[in-house]
Amino acid sequence: MTVTTREHYDLLIDENNDPARDPEPLQAYMDKWDGEPFLAELQLSPDKSVLEIGVGTGRLAMRVQDKCKRFTGIDISPKTIARAEENLGGGSDLVCGDFLSFEFSEKFDVIYSSLTFMHIYNKRAAIQKTASILNSGGRFVLSIDKNTTENIDYGDRSVDVYPDSAEEISALLSESGFTIEKQFETEFAVIFSAVA
Repeated sequence: MTVTTREHYDLLIDENNDPARDPEPLQAYMDKWDGEPFLAELQLSPDKSVLEIGVGTGRLAMRVQDKCKRFTGIDISPKTIARAEENLGGGSDLVCGDFLSFEFSEKFDVIYSSLTFMHIYNKRAAIQKTASILNSGGRFVLSIDKNTTENIDYGDRSVDVYPDSAEEISALLSESGFTIEKQFETEFAVIFSAVA
């Protein structure tokens, strides 16, 4: 059975699957997409406002929210956002909504996303939207999965995804006015660090 992205992430919460609460070996596994090298590219400081696209249950946000002035996270799954609120313990602005259609009332100094762009069909629109809500000189750090499978099988269900390619993301970043400062690979991901 194929389910939507929102249905899938709601079901993960129903199944008590919460990466923010994973034991150390699973956390180390997830770091192969967005560990310390990814987080270092955010160049966090106490005066910066930060947005995470696809905040999930707060796995990365838990490592970011106390290192910036203001943290905002957006995710399409209401159950995931509710779990993130529990995990982050307040002090963050969490939004349940679609990044592409949500109207942000502010701009950010840092925007980051990991393992979320594979769920976004219109990558050009997502990168252009990111550019439009970044302050001048702001940073965008993006981790994309190297896997190019168009459907992820979870046993009792599957989710259609839109694989990212490093070449396409690089071109779209440049087209949207970003300067790519760094592009590097981890075991499972390609990471872009770009400046508006």
